[in-house]
Amino acid sequence: MGIDVSKLQVTLEEGERGQRTLKITVPAELMAQERRATAQKLSKGLDLPGFRKGKVPAAVVEKRLGATLNQEVVDRVVGDAYREVLQDRDIRPISQGEVDQVDYAPDTDLSFSITFEVAPDIELARVSGFQVKRPHYPVTETEVDKVLQQIRERQGTWTPREEGKPGEGDMVAVRIQRLAEEDDEPRPYELTLGKDEAIPDVEEAIQSLEVGQEGDFTVSFPEDFPNEERRGDTEELRIFLDSRKELEVPDLDDDFAKSVGEFETLDELKEQIEADLKKEAAEEAEAAVRGQLLEQLLAANSFQVPQAMVDEYLRSVMTEDGKEPDDDQIARAREEVGDRAERAVKRVLAIQELARSQELKATAEEVDERIEKLAESNDVPPGEIYARLQKAGQIERLEREITERKVFEFLKSESTITDEN
Repeated sequence: MGIDVSKLQVTLEEGERGQRTLKITVPAELMAQERRATAQKLSKGLDLPGFRKGKVPAAVVEKRLGATLNQEVVDRVVGDAYREVLQDRDIRPISQGEVDQVDYAPDTDLSFSITFEVAPDIELARVSGFQVKRPHYPVTETEVDKVLQQIRERQGTWTPREEGKPGEGDMVAVRIQRLAEEDDEPRPYELTLGKDEAIPDVEEAIQSLEVGQEGDFTVSFPEDFPNEERRGDTEELRIFLDSRKELEVPDLDDDFAKSVGEFETLDELKEQIEADLKKEAAEEAEAAVRGQLLEQLLAANSFQVPQAMVDEYLRSVMTEDGKEPDDDQIARAREEVGDRAERAVKRVLAIQELARSQELKATAEEVDERIEKLAESNDVPPGEIYARLQKAGQIERLEREITERKVFEFLKSESTITDEN
């Protein structure tokens, strides 16, 4: 039987970022009832000389188990009172409640406070009238040629070279020894020069060697080196060049185009590459428009995000192969990227609220239509696509994608979008 909320003294304090604190007082008479019930429960497990099991008087239970009885009563009443007050006031916490300021002694009131977080009550007062510029990303012949070169490299053949110094684009096998460390053994590495797989000084040193040669070099770590502590440092290295390979790529002609796909000529391949790049540029421009709209929406409608939501977001993006980060890892991430994580949560909440307030959520018909298109493009029955998505837990993700598209279409229709020159 639950606690009668009408007999409790309850105050609710609102803090920042969705924080709430309930201060609850349970009257002494109610505590006395709960104490007697708890004492009776504990007596059933006592086996004392002179008493039949389960028939130990309450006074004896008080004497023998006073501290345990106090803790049992407090734990049970705090939990019951908290749950009943939440239900009575229709409060839905999103974080574990933290109990504090517990004050109780037999024959007195029990008072305590419990702090928790709730989801923010978001009101989007302004959802229109935004001014956005769509960026222009031109597709040049240079970009087309760059993609062609990447395709050629993927279809190229690595050929060993016994003579000559390596150059940019060559694959080399080297061993590197740190001379400052005694007994340091040379460590083997394989890398492609010109791909930023080694610091510039190391690449320059390698390119000065012939296959089979070695040399001692002083190298400096650049100012943009990932490890900040090593930036500007110098180190003495001995480098052995064990082998090098040159990449032989096919000629750019119609035969090359035919080997890539269903193309009869090199011009057809170039046209397809250009079309693909233009599509990517259009998608990138659309993403930029969406980003601007969302940033202006957030700027026009300020609200706070509970820390519990930020931590949950960090936990979701940091979970790998089902392994969740521990509390210390979450705390470090909060210090390093907490602001960006909070911004990401705000974007999600704003989209959800706009979808709710404008009734823009994906319908079952829209989900079915998207599945039918996926089935058509993959040349399989719609039922098979649906089963795959359902098995992978991707139906909700598909619904979110449709909902987000509808939200942004709404924002675009209510805003002014101009193209950059």
